[in-house]
Amino acid sequence: MNEQRASRLKELSPVRLLNLLSDSLMAVCVLAAVVAGCASPSPTGARDGIASVSSSAEPSAPSAPRFVAGGPDSEDYGASQGYPIGDRSTFFQIPFLVGSQSHLDQIFEGRVIRRASAPSRLARVNSEPTLRYEFEGETRTLDDYLARHPTTGLLVARDDTILVERYQYGRNDRHRLTSWSMAKTLTAMLVGIAIAEGRIRSVDDPAERYVPGLAGTEYGRTSLRHLLQMSSGVKFVEEYSGNDDVTELSRRTFVRMKPGGLEAVRPFNERAAPAGTRFSYASVETQVLGLVLRQATGRPVAAYLEDKIWQPIGAEADATWLVDDAGQEATYCCLNAVLRDWARVGLLLAHDGRWRGRQIIPAEWLLAATTVSAEQPHLRPRVATGFFGYGYQVWIMPGERRMFALLGVRGQSIYVDPASRLVMVHTAVRRQPGNDPGNVEGGALWGGLVRLFGG
Repeated sequence: MNEQRASRLKELSPVRLLNLLSDSLMAVCVLAAVVAGCASPSPTGARDGIASVSSSAEPSAPSAPRFVAGGPDSEDYGASQGYPIGDRSTFFQIPFLVGSQSHLDQIFEGRVIRRASAPSRLARVNSEPTLRYEFEGETRTLDDYLARHPTTGLLVARDDTILVERYQYGRNDRHRLTSWSMAKTLTAMLVGIAIAEGRIRSVDDPAERYVPGLAGTEYGRTSLRHLLQMSSGVKFVEEYSGNDDVTELSRRTFVRMKPGGLEAVRPFNERAAPAGTRFSYASVETQVLGLVLRQATGRPVAAYLEDKIWQPIGAEADATWLVDDAGQEATYCCLNAVLRDWARVGLLLAHDGRWRGRQIIPAEWLLAATTVSAEQPHLRPRVATGFFGYGYQVWIMPGERRMFALLGVRGQSIYVDPASRLVMVHTAVRRQPGNDPGNVEGGALWGGLVRLFGG
């Protein structure tokens, strides 16, 4: 299996929908999208209750979120047991996925990221728009999609206004839904902020400049740029087989079966290719970036996120970031937040790092993070093969229109179209960690949204 195909199998599905899209430029852009990882700071009861919002399928007000108790194959996911959360050995298995992916910080230890004292307001449309998309020769609706896929939360927003907010499997707007690899993009954004503040001198500095304990290792010699672009050339196997390197990394980080901190990344020290020549998706590279951030800022990564992004965007709820036994955040995954705060993150990116008149993430950093230069062919997106390009810890869609996505295993995603400031946040409990065919239809749904709202 070649390296590019292997990377697609981790969090994306092969392209199967050429016959579903028109020949327009927009359709080409959308084709890329269909290709498509502690003790709780608040009481369980407060998280699981829906407060005054109705739990029926009908909203209590035209623009309110919609909640349903079930979902596709809900009994398989533990509906009759109240969606149990499982434990450290079962959290990644059915029937514990619904419970665990919304209570991961109750199974593992996490650091709290405090909400803003005054949450930012997200407007709502008076009534949910009718959404349609094309898939397998049929015109389908949002209700069709939710009836077919194990989506726990889905939110569509445009220019700071919520168009759609849906929940399934008894999940609600107080559950902290986990990110898996979506957290990687936030780690990269923090690196950009640290560079702008002068805490990190250059993206071309080697990691060992900031983490002396990595001196003399392959990752220590690797530049931050190549770590950000998953092109270090260091061997790391990420196939979600249960016996691969990413499983070992999880044991050394949030699962806390082995030493964390520097010891979490030390075992991976074999060079397979020259740095900057080959893309190979490797979660450990984001963990090295997390170590760099901790040393460069002198603060836990969660605290830096709280100060530089979470509170400035007016997050409405506390978030959590799982940590290893050394207190280091698992920066390649494991950031837990409510759906609307995930939407705020997406909208921040859709506005090129600007939030309500304040530049939170340097615009030039975000542009660099979401484009690929001609000098880096191994990172370029390709329509013909369905390969998303890769920037600074973010997936880049093919086409003239700049669109990108944060992607995590089992169906976590944030799709972003800066041109129209359109965002789709999707959390799910897909049965397969990587190559789940449901990812394809999720991309088709995004394509329908772009055609409807992206003009």
